[in-house]
Amino acid sequence: MDKQLIHATCVALEGPGGPCGVLLRGPSGSGKSDLALRLIDQGARLVADDQCELSARAPARIVARAPAVLAGRIEARGLGIVEAPRLAEVSVALIVDLVPGDTVERLPEPAEETILGVALPRIALDPFEASTPAKLRLALAPAVQNPSAQDAAAQDVSAGSPDGERRRVILVTGMSGAGHSTALKALEDMGYETIDNLPLSLLDAVLSEAGAVRPLAVGVDTRTRRFAAQNVVRQLRALSANPDLAVTLLILDCQDDVLARRFTETRRRHPLARDRQVADGIAAERALIAPLKAHADLVLDTSALPPAELGRVMAGHFGLGEGTGMAVFVTSFSFRHGLPREADLVFDVRFLANPHYDPTLRPLDGRDPRVAAYIEQDPEFEGFFGRLIDMLAPLLPRYEAEGKSYLTIAVGCTGGRHRSVLVAERLGVWLRAGGRPAEIGHRDLGPADPPCRAARRVIRG
Repeated sequence: MDKQLIHATCVALEGPGGPCGVLLRGPSGSGKSDLALRLIDQGARLVADDQCELSARAPARIVARAPAVLAGRIEARGLGIVEAPRLAEVSVALIVDLVPGDTVERLPEPAEETILGVALPRIALDPFEASTPAKLRLALAPAVQNPSAQDAAAQDVSAGSPDGERRRVILVTGMSGAGHSTALKALEDMGYETIDNLPLSLLDAVLSEAGAVRPLAVGVDTRTRRFAAQNVVRQLRALSANPDLAVTLLILDCQDDVLARRFTETRRRHPLARDRQVADGIAAERALIAPLKAHADLVLDTSALPPAELGRVMAGHFGLGEGTGMAVFVTSFSFRHGLPREADLVFDVRFLANPHYDPTLRPLDGRDPRVAAYIEQDPEFEGFFGRLIDMLAPLLPRYEAEGKSYLTIAVGCTGGRHRSVLVAERLGVWLRAGGRPAEIGHRDLGPADPPCRAARRVIRG
């Protein structure tokens, strides 16, 4: 294995031959980000906070970089996630284990550790001592005097694109009829270069094309020549080994009965059932796709997503706008019509007072002040909502820190018209007050027959 993801923070300090990477290790709360911030304040640059991607390079060096969604961000306790001066990649010259002061040896023996076949010097320091940044620089000096480490440290290894970022590559595959074309169209509208039904053997040639820096989305499905799960996995691994690429495998899935209905309504033949029933083609394709799910970065079930909603979900996960943090979508829904399959968090508010039983309120919805007043008079409401936001407040930055780019919160009640709508709206107001952009939708607000997504808007702080 020539790549490894570890729990650590990495900063780049200027050495005699160029940037030198220092890997700060320790459990959560051990002071990695705190020490990194002090080093950055003294001129260091951030490479990665909390999570580091390590890869082995010739000759005998380890290169560290941040997962794409965490690049340039560091947690400042008391402030939240902040931007910091950064370097895309750096060769690691020193490992620092952060330990309590009473466990640091006064005269330690020289130590080293082998990572991905490369031996690196290692020391232990108390991150909260005032002298720790100075001690770290003193320890770094002999480390970069080693010829192999000197060569490594002199490498300011930027990614292939002009701004030092890796080129995004999304492989889109999945079940025919699950929204393959819609997903590619949404990515194209976002600014991706899109290619559908490209033979895998030609992908390397496309990626190596001179001057090509735009993010790329490639449709790979069962129509593709020589399609096989093992071929896709082999290509995925080869692409992921390229340090200049940030590769994502997206699989679009859908319930069999919905797929069958879509083929029937459009009068299209299933690509694997030219002379057989649609159900046979669906079964054959599901068997082909199944092995890929273990390697997928994201699986989207589009059973209840019309094209516009699928476009919204794609924009949430793969948008190319300036980093504004994790996008949040809050939707109300009716349990009568099933759970939203794309939901990350689901809350049931059927215990609240129900305006449905008031003839004057029944035709209205949860956005009406009269309905809101009725529900909010429930003695359980304020306590419940307070506990809800108390739970979400620390969860959202944690999801963001773990690299999640898009979060869907679903709030359900019996009819999806009154209680869930009000709570979704109240969550939108709370998110806006906290400065977090949010999109609010009401999946089943409309006629009785689902799915009717009648109201959706963006709330921005």
